[in-house]
Amino acid sequence: MERRVTAVIERDGDAYVSLCTEFDVASQGATVEEARSNLVEALTLFFETAGPAEIPQRVHCEVFVTQVEVTVG
Repeated sequence: MERRVTAVIERDGDAYVSLCTEFDVASQGATVEEARSNLVEALTLFFETAGPAEIPQRVHCEVFVTQVEVTVG
């Protein structure tokens, strides 16, 4: 079974941090592609090792990624 989840990747200094917002699973890499691949690996390990009760407890079903404008200064 496969599941589509949200991945947010952002630069952090010389590396990239990747986060799956639905399950609060994170990883990192030297490139965007590596951060994405490492996140897939971290999520795979999470689903392989999580107990049946843990997955429903950790999931955030409604995740919205958007941009907003704010006044600065």
